Amino acid sequence: MSVHRCLAALLALLLVFSGSEAGAAPGPAVLDGGRESLALAPYLSMKNDPDGRADAAAMFSQADQGNFQPLPGGSTAFGFTQGATWFHGRLFNQNNAEQRWLLVLHYPLLDNVDLYLRYPDGRTEHMASGDTLPFSARSIRYRHPNFWVQLPQRTEVELLVRVASRSSLQVPLAIYTPKAFAELERDSQFGIGVFYGILVALLSYNLVLWLSLKDASHFWYMCHVTGFGLVMFCLNGLAFEYLWPNSPWWANQAIPLSMAISQIAMHQFCRVFLELEERQPRADRVSLGIIVFFVLMGLASFFVEYRTVVRPMTLAVFPGALYIVYLAINAIRTGYAPAKVFLAAWGFLLLGTALYASVSFGLLPKNFFTEYGIQIGSAMEMILLSFALAYRYAKLRGENERLVREHNEQLERHVARRTSELSTALEQLAEANQRLRESNRRDALTGLFNRKHFREVFEHQLHHASEHRQSLGVLLIDLDHFKDVNDTHGHLAGDECLRWLGRCLHDNLVEHGALLARFGGEEFVVVLPDMDGDRLMQIAEMTRLRVCGEPVRYAGNNIPLSASIGAYLLRPGAGITVDEALHRADDALYAAKNRGRNCVQAADGVTSAP
Repeated sequence: MSVHRCLAALLALLLVFSGSEAGAAPGPAVLDGGRESLALAPYLSMKNDPDGRADAAAMFSQADQGNFQPLPGGSTAFGFTQGATWFHGRLFNQNNAEQRWLLVLHYPLLDNVDLYLRYPDGRTEHMASGDTLPFSARSIRYRHPNFWVQLPQRTEVELLVRVASRSSLQVPLAIYTPKAFAELERDSQFGIGVFYGILVALLSYNLVLWLSLKDASHFWYMCHVTGFGLVMFCLNGLAFEYLWPNSPWWANQAIPLSMAISQIAMHQFCRVFLELEERQPRADRVSLGIIVFFVLMGLASFFVEYRTVVRPMTLAVFPGALYIVYLAINAIRTGYAPAKVFLAAWGFLLLGTALYASVSFGLLPKNFFTEYGIQIGSAMEMILLSFALAYRYAKLRGENERLVREHNEQLERHVARRTSELSTALEQLAEANQRLRESNRRDALTGLFNRKHFREVFEHQLHHASEHRQSLGVLLIDLDHFKDVNDTHGHLAGDECLRWLGRCLHDNLVEHGALLARFGGEEFVVVLPDMDGDRLMQIAEMTRLRVCGEPVRYAGNNIPLSASIGAYLLRPGAGITVDEALHRADDALYAAKNRGRNCVQAADGVTSAP
């Protein structure tokens, strides 16, 4: 029994000590001679006012009674809270010559901030700030709520701060001498200037690309940069300071509206850049659903209470970014190379967004990386996305060049094939035309030249012979008693005799360069170049002997033939025309027939000297 009593007593003692330690008020923030700035979180205690109706006097009394609790884990981020939260602390200016200090609450999105200072003589001063008041209500023109505080030497001043906000509650209080604050602000403004300078440069660069290329991805990238820059401008308090300092309503309204615009542009840019409609149609529909959600949230911000809109949008940012990472990984798996740079860019934004959201919900303490992580991550993301756009454009240009090259090669092959087909067709047409020309100048039965073509060629030969002082021999050949052949053996037999005579003349006279033609009916004409009279008569006699020397065999019959030949020698310079030459050869032919046929008759002057 004594053991149980001892354990109970020990437990009670531990509870007493732990309770006294938890409720113990922090000591005062001592400002000695070497200190120019001080973060006040370690010296503050807090108490929640759920309905937000308590006044300063009641809270000073609660602090005097030790009812305020130390900050949980020393953190100044409390997430979304109800009502108002009071913070109590004490400031002791030990021996610092500086008595005028600037108290700054380093979080711009607080609706109402009330500062109460109670001096040892019982005097209480009250000052108010926050984005429900015009920007001019602040002690100095600065994006974070701030107050001038008088701290006499070796005097302890009691500090009471009431904060109420519909957004995330963050109360990183710090106190500065004017010189220390000026140095802090210089560094801070430099970092902000670099961030927005990067955004403006990227926006301008991609505006030029969009105007020149008309690529939708560059347009939505600009919307993404603009929307994200507007969000950061609002979250940093710069929009309230520079855009609408006299409109607290817009200072609050711009935050959910800019968040909606930023997220819409971000997911739309993702859809276009990753080509979701073609590559991932199901995922594209989900992205469209996310866009519709943020459109509705943006519209609802005009009618619904601030926290009701901001909280779900803030909660949706992180899973939305994770979903985009998932889409990028899917795109990489399907072989879309630009998604690799896209994924790296989104990794930076995701990390920065996670840090910022974690602070908003009180999961991480407020420090440089958590406070400015979203600016750092987003700047890296914007830069890498710009590289990704350039890489995507280069890939698309390469792909287009490949397609154009393949198309040109295909077109060249098609043109070559069509050209070959056309050449073949032209060759066939030329052959057909040649055959047609040949058929127009050839006798259909014997294959020799017809009378019309013979005259054209004969005129050309006559002109050529005249120029070169050469003689032309003309033979006019007629089958004897050809009518009897037709009457006895039939016209088909007569046709065969004509064909046989054409072959006979060709075979025997072609070696002499003869021009052969069927002159009409059973008459044939021969022109022999560079002839003299004796040779002409020899060729004529040889031809006659060849015709009568062998019968024509047709249908089992041997049909004997003979021919009468008239010869004429056309000498150069005689001034004889084609018709005259043919007429004189024809006269010689009739003379041969009158002699009894089957003989050669020379026209006058054939054998005489030239």
